[in-house]
Amino acid sequence: MKKNCILISIVFISLSANAQWSQTDTPFSNFTVSSLAPNGANIFAGTHGGGVFLSTNDGDSLFAVNTGLTNLTVHSLTMKGTNVFAGTVGGVFLSTNNGNSWSPVNTGLTNLSVLSLTVNGSNIYAGTDGGGVFLSTNNGSSWFPVNTGLANLRVFSLITNGINIYVGTSDGLFLSTNNGNSWSAINNGLTNIIVFSLITDGAKIFAGTNGGGIFLSTNNGNSWSPVNTGLTSLTVYSLVATGTNVFAGTGAGSGHVWIRTLTQVTGIEETRDNVNFGLYPNPTTDEVTIQIQDYTGQEDISVSVHDIAGKLLLAQNVQSEKNVFSLKDFPNGIYLLKVKNKQIETSRKLVLIK
Repeated sequence: MKKNCILISIVFISLSANAQWSQTDTPFSNFTVSSLAPNGANIFAGTHGGGVFLSTNDGDSLFAVNTGLTNLTVHSLTMKGTNVFAGTVGGVFLSTNNGNSWSPVNTGLTNLSVLSLTVNGSNIYAGTDGGGVFLSTNNGSSWFPVNTGLANLRVFSLITNGINIYVGTSDGLFLSTNNGNSWSAINNGLTNIIVFSLITDGAKIFAGTNGGGIFLSTNNGNSWSPVNTGLTSLTVYSLVATGTNVFAGTGAGSGHVWIRTLTQVTGIEETRDNVNFGLYPNPTTDEVTIQIQDYTGQEDISVSVHDIAGKLLLAQNVQSEKNVFSLKDFPNGIYLLKVKNKQIETSRKLVLIK
């Protein structure tokens, strides 16, 4: 059953009720969709050879916005307030009028093949094809390299999440916690190390790879697991999270835009109308308290904790109204906590942040 439908040019995006990725009815037949950037009701799409396309009506129609854009191979798009930055094989271009016109902003950028862009506060980061990462602190007016510890300088993707900056390269993922001054590798569980695309939604990080599909981390990149059910095109050039959904853009030929809800892709779905209990603190750092309401001592009640793939990590019967569980050996991330008796089961999302 289709719940809603978004039209992007000749591309129809259908949100399926099934817990898997659903395919658009028609691909961008002539262009690879390399980047997607939402801004309110506006959606920008960067393509290989077609420049930038814009929808101003949530995807009902889409048109090219390329005035001043001297190179139409657009690898990356990012927003900084009302400014739109486009990374091309001819450098970085800036639009201050919703894509109506573009101007180059490349001073200090010694490698003009810009594969990725991201914004963190007043900082703009550009990942290049062989020159590593460049940083601008003045809205793109000038750039300087920040590559210490970065083992590969071919940077396909960049995202920021708080103080964390993640880069996807042809040799895996790297993390910086100090504005790019130094980098460290984070590839545990990542079976394909060519990472074309990255997005984050709070505690969740998604990585789109070259042939390996999409991987998910819920612990700041310390570990990764694949989330590819229904996704038949496993080379993922672009990812975007908007509202409750994740969109994935894949290559031309077999390429389409795919969609899946965040709840489906993480496997974390709560039920709240059965066993009545309190859960605190949540988020937590090292332990959690479960308070069973109306506990008489006669019930056969158990508590279990599962990771986002459904793996059982902890199981214990409760012996009192108030129960404290230690999570000090669990990594940061999102978990599903279940409380059940003989007849019914209730689940709640549990967030661990150390």
